[in-house]
Amino acid sequence: MNDRDYIYEKLSDFLGGTFHQAMETQEKALHEFIEEAHKICIENTINYITAFLNSNLSTEKKEEFIEYYTDIYFPALKLAPLEWLEQTGETLKQALKNT
Repeated sequence: MNDRDYIYEKLSDFLGGTFHQAMETQEKALHEFIEEAHKICIENTINYITAFLNSNLSTEKKEEFIEYYTDIYFPALKLAPLEWLEQTGETLKQALKNT
């Protein structure tokens, strides 16, 4: 498995494991992840998000990936999937600063 595939796998694990059908809201799901995850796990997740956002995939493919691995209705958030993922990364970075 190459680095790119590893990053996509880890990011899909984070998205699917956090933003799934059983979540109450995506905000609460992210808060629970921050509360329960070890600092190293949050740092790694930030790195996976950053690598994914900077990857050579087209915007369309990136958004399809995010939509596929989350149970989020993005029009209700008034955000595109990429915007949401960027905000999620920023929220995780802020959480690290507060620990």
